[in-house]
Amino acid sequence: MAAATTTTTFSTLAPTTSSATTTASLKAAPKTLGFNVGLFSSKIASKTLRARSNGGSGSALGARMVSAPAITKPTLLDFETSVFKKEKINLAGHDEYIVRGGRDLFHLLPDAFKGIKQIGVIGWGSQGPAQAQNLRDSLVEAKSDIVVKIGLRKGSSSFNEARAAGFTEESGTLGDIYETISGSDLVLLLISDSAQADNYEKIFSHMKPNSILGLSHGFLLGHLQSAGLDFPKNISVVAVCPKGMGPSVRRLYVQGKEINGAGINASFAVHQDVDGRATDVALGWSVALGSPFTFATTLEQEYRSDIFGERGILLGAVHGIVESLFRRYTEGGMSEELAYKNTVECITGIISKTISTQGMKAVYDSLTEEGKKEFLTAYSASYYPCMDILYECYEDVQSGSEIRSVVLAGRRFYEKEGLPAFPMGKIDQTRMWKVGERVRATRPAGDLGPLYPFTAGVYVALMMAQIEVLRKKGHSYSEIINESLIESVDSLNPFMHARGVSFMVDNCSTTARLGSRKWAPRFDYILTQQALVAVDNGTPLNQDLISNFFEDPVHEAVKVCAELRPTVDISVPADADFVRPELRQSSN
Repeated sequence: MAAATTTTTFSTLAPTTSSATTTASLKAAPKTLGFNVGLFSSKIASKTLRARSNGGSGSALGARMVSAPAITKPTLLDFETSVFKKEKINLAGHDEYIVRGGRDLFHLLPDAFKGIKQIGVIGWGSQGPAQAQNLRDSLVEAKSDIVVKIGLRKGSSSFNEARAAGFTEESGTLGDIYETISGSDLVLLLISDSAQADNYEKIFSHMKPNSILGLSHGFLLGHLQSAGLDFPKNISVVAVCPKGMGPSVRRLYVQGKEINGAGINASFAVHQDVDGRATDVALGWSVALGSPFTFATTLEQEYRSDIFGERGILLGAVHGIVESLFRRYTEGGMSEELAYKNTVECITGIISKTISTQGMKAVYDSLTEEGKKEFLTAYSASYYPCMDILYECYEDVQSGSEIRSVVLAGRRFYEKEGLPAFPMGKIDQTRMWKVGERVRATRPAGDLGPLYPFTAGVYVALMMAQIEVLRKKGHSYSEIINESLIESVDSLNPFMHARGVSFMVDNCSTTARLGSRKWAPRFDYILTQQALVAVDNGTPLNQDLISNFFEDPVHEAVKVCAELRPTVDISVPADADFVRPELRQSSN
């Protein structure tokens, strides 16, 4: 029997409708998966993009919005759980289903993990340490005898780090990667995306029949699809994808041990279910990680939004826009220290804090009248140039091109075909990032930086453009808001405030680092060559665009999600260590 479903009603701004009709299309999952996919076919608003007749032709600024925001109704993802309580929420007029987390649910973990004796956590990179420790601690609290075992390749330098975290060969909680896979009932594959692409056949061959493969990213599905392949049919495949990097997942879990529900939100997906257990196992995994709420997605939608998001506002685009604006401000006579504060510190500090607790419009409302004018000027000029690159990036991910790029780049890290190895270089030695070191060295504790109107306008335009691309591509509001807003302001930006954007670009996941290096220059150049030129030329504000910003129903949806955010603000010390183990030697 499925657990009871409760409905929470929120006041939202209903989407405007018109005669245009769009149907979101996803193949319905078989009922045996316990994951029901319903498809909407409804009237939506028409937001036409058309070239201006008076200038701007041939550029992103040549597009303009001519009606109220278009709302493509997302695919409705329903699911059944016999262990946890499913709750219906309403986001901008669309029903979605979630499971709230909390430490008071840990006693349900043995039921959710029924039939599982060992969970193998494969890899010790970004997510591995956090997820392994959170799972272990939660299962201990639940008085479960399930073993959490780390699997690493022989000779890995990460063995010592895993031992330091309490996993040992003697206790049977640390061992070889393939021995761990063979002995596990739930295998959490948390090695890098490129490593998954190169080793999946051997990994699959070592998995037990009817075991469960757990992913925290859908990249491997995208890679298999590009080769016309799929997962083996004798295993279940699920995903739990925290909406934050691994150190955030662990940091908030530890911070929130005395506060029920503190952690990072997560999405979950059931791609394949061979015995009916997959949904409850996935939800149990998410609850054990400390997720305040878990929302449904598909593995395909997850990897598209995630790979796209980290190239967008989560990392790549932020890197690009602060480089562009720092250059503009210093060329205009601003001191380097002030320019750094008005770009990086502004975004990672006060803007993120304001959006996290009050939403995007609160950033605008916090400004003076003159500051509001600067904000709107920057917003109007930046929105379409940002969307231009975001749109291209999404379709590169959707087509498989970006996934293939990551796989090929990973192979270039090593010598082959008579050519030398080309591992990723670091970015933190350039002028801007050395200035950042000086600024942070003298920054008072708790200083969130200045709220600089022009920077705020560019950043919010980027955020809104990313939201619109994901919305047009049929993603759920939960996924849109988490990938475009919550993961940014509640997870990545606080770490970047502590250590700098360059530190994140140099030390996050391989896929994200590659994406930032590839796409950040694109955002930098298009802002410099189009948005800032438009501002200097006195291009009039796009009033349709401005009106749509204030009226967009996403703001009401963000308010709902804010009630489900982590119960504590993440606290990141200035010496926060989130260097990936394999990068430690080169970062010293």
